[in-house]
Amino acid sequence: MAGSWDGSRDLGSQSDDSFQYDRQHIEPIYDAFICPLSKEIMKDPVTLENGQTFEREAIEKWFNECKENGRKLVCPLTLRELKTMDMNPSIALRNTIEEWSARNEAVQLDMARKSLTPGSSESDILQALRFIQQLASKNLSNKHIIRNAELLPMVVDMLKSTSRKVRCRALETLRIVVEDDDENKEIMAEGDKVRTIVKFLSHEQSKEREEAVSLLFELSKSESLCEKIGSVNGAILILVGMTSSKSENLLIVEKADKTLENLEKNENNVRQMAENGRLQPLLTLLLEGSPDMKLSMASYLGELALSNDVKVFVARTVGSSLINLMKSGDMQSREAALKALNQVSSCEASAKVLVEEGILPPLVNDLFAGSNRLPILKEISATILANLVSSDCDFDSIPVGPNYQTLVSEDIIHNLLQMISNTGPSIECKLLQVLVGLTNSPITVIGVATAIKSLGATISLVQFIEAPQKDLRMAAIKLLQNLSIHMGQELAGCLCGSAGQLSSLFKVIAENIASTEEQAAAIGIVADLPEMDVGLTRQMLDEGDFQIVVSRIKMIRQGETRRSRFVTPYLEGLVRVLSRITFVLANEPKAISFCRDHDLTGLFTELLQANGLDNVQMASALALENLSQESKNLTKLPELPSPGFCGSIFPCLSNQPVVTGLCRVHRGTCTQRDTFCLIEGQALARLVALLDHTNEKVVEASLAALSTLLDDGVNIEEGVSVLCEAEGIKPILDVLLEKQTENLRRRSVWMVERLLRTEDIAYEVSGDPNVSTALVDAFQHGDYRTRQIAERALKHIDKIPNFSGIFPNMG
Repeated sequence: MAGSWDGSRDLGSQSDDSFQYDRQHIEPIYDAFICPLSKEIMKDPVTLENGQTFEREAIEKWFNECKENGRKLVCPLTLRELKTMDMNPSIALRNTIEEWSARNEAVQLDMARKSLTPGSSESDILQALRFIQQLASKNLSNKHIIRNAELLPMVVDMLKSTSRKVRCRALETLRIVVEDDDENKEIMAEGDKVRTIVKFLSHEQSKEREEAVSLLFELSKSESLCEKIGSVNGAILILVGMTSSKSENLLIVEKADKTLENLEKNENNVRQMAENGRLQPLLTLLLEGSPDMKLSMASYLGELALSNDVKVFVARTVGSSLINLMKSGDMQSREAALKALNQVSSCEASAKVLVEEGILPPLVNDLFAGSNRLPILKEISATILANLVSSDCDFDSIPVGPNYQTLVSEDIIHNLLQMISNTGPSIECKLLQVLVGLTNSPITVIGVATAIKSLGATISLVQFIEAPQKDLRMAAIKLLQNLSIHMGQELAGCLCGSAGQLSSLFKVIAENIASTEEQAAAIGIVADLPEMDVGLTRQMLDEGDFQIVVSRIKMIRQGETRRSRFVTPYLEGLVRVLSRITFVLANEPKAISFCRDHDLTGLFTELLQANGLDNVQMASALALENLSQESKNLTKLPELPSPGFCGSIFPCLSNQPVVTGLCRVHRGTCTQRDTFCLIEGQALARLVALLDHTNEKVVEASLAALSTLLDDGVNIEEGVSVLCEAEGIKPILDVLLEKQTENLRRRSVWMVERLLRTEDIAYEVSGDPNVSTALVDAFQHGDYRTRQIAERALKHIDKIPNFSGIFPNMG
């Protein structure tokens, strides 16, 4: 017999915690069991011609080495030459060894059972687990022995140990025992064993996570276990997270990914993966599955909440398949496809992909199909179309009908308008949103406006302002805002009718404290209506609409409203609407009274300081121009006493009374509030400051307001003086030099000519070649009126002789 044996000599090198048993419990090993070459217990002993016995694998390796090295064929034990390589199986010895091993393993197995208890030491448990690993690794039949010995539940119990080493060894042992053994896998499906393993996926220790995911990978090879793993709450979520984690080691990521691939065999697991961001399995089934599977996956896709990036991915991957499914004659398939497309199309980028995939023709056909379509499907179709038209596509060039009609073709728009008139509120809202999307584009809005006019549908659309459904009202107001700049006169006529939609619009405008999108759109409609429509302005005065506008502007300026992203367009619209009252001052005494009562000159002057709000500054400057134009008609001229009889005959005998406190420009008594005089407040300085604005439209409006101080009917010489004192001469000349637009050149040439009527200014300007060049350029390239004025300006600085009669003399 061999000397002492540690009980596992045939299992290779031993680690410190190798399973060792007391020798008295194990049968001693005989030397005949040991292969002289491998020094391990033989599994397949064979005998050579000289009677020596070796492990088959070991002696075959020896023979191969002799042949490869050109050596004689000799016995490795006796070193004597052999005639043949014949090997005879030692069946009796093999049976004896197997019987011996079985007896020893039975003893060791019993010792392992006793060690796998909570009271055992960590060392004993680790040794027991190592023995089970080694036993299972020998052959598949040993796994049957381990199963019959009911060791699996005991190993699972070790997962609850407080020792990290024991937990890791237990996970590793379970993986080895269930590998390639379906019956052992089925045992693992019992109870909450799988749930316990899943918990280890969240452990802090990387080694435990690695062993747990490796075990789950083995278990996931069984279809029944796939369902069990997927049913554990959070299992798939954690696995998906592992595959996308950059902090996990590559082995864990790879095993988690392979586990998920196995779990894809179960439909519910695929749904869970999609819900947790792993969509590809669902999309694959949608592309390649059976008709029933495609229907199931499409239905679930329609229920998922997807990020915008994922929507684009889905559109590119299965967009075409969903469109084909939408064309299906099967109602369930069509409904599932439409719901999925509704979800996917709700992002501009993914909507564009769907348009490229050809969704528009079948969708429009579906929308306009007969009454055999369910209302819910029509609503979904309308919603999808509303999503699509919000994307950046050339809808005026994409055919959607059999005769190459586009979405903005007149007959298509007519069909949409007729549907709006003949359906319920939910579909009406979606169809209005389709028109909103089409009118958001400057390219397609004109076609839509033309179709609405030709059908006479303006009044029908305006009536939706009074819809009780907020979404429907909102869509209508946004549509009307988009159309207002192209259909201002038609809208004004409808709003001023007896139905009272204008008052309904102002109810929205004054609805609450916050500045909402609906309010910004509503005030935008009114702001785009024709400014010179006296009837509309008069109605707004009579109904107190301007009072609402003033109060809202003041609330915003004083910070009383809740800030929102719509406050800027809301304020811009309010100021533009308020400015319209200044366009009817000459013909409407009520308008003058309103402007006085609310000191609109002062309010618009304050609004000039709304830095960053170009439209507010521009509208305020235009309003101040209109107000200032009226100043010369409103100023109170002094009443001089009669000179008497002698004074009338001999004026030299009469003393002219001296009147003080009069406006230098308007020659009468002026105030900012009552006569709208720009000189009396801060307007002059603020308008001059805006001449340096980067927006040429703001500059143009400011220049127009300042020009009223040099207009006919006022004291032009004093107007020049006032501008000089306000340091406005140089900014005006700078506008002329920059000549950003034709309007600016025309207006600045007019003002410069009036400035140059003052000799001191003319003298100073005559020495500036830049001004002379700008005037010559205007004289040569301006329109007829500008050339006339430029000629007079050049005469003031002696650049053209006074006898030059190129143009008729005009004042």
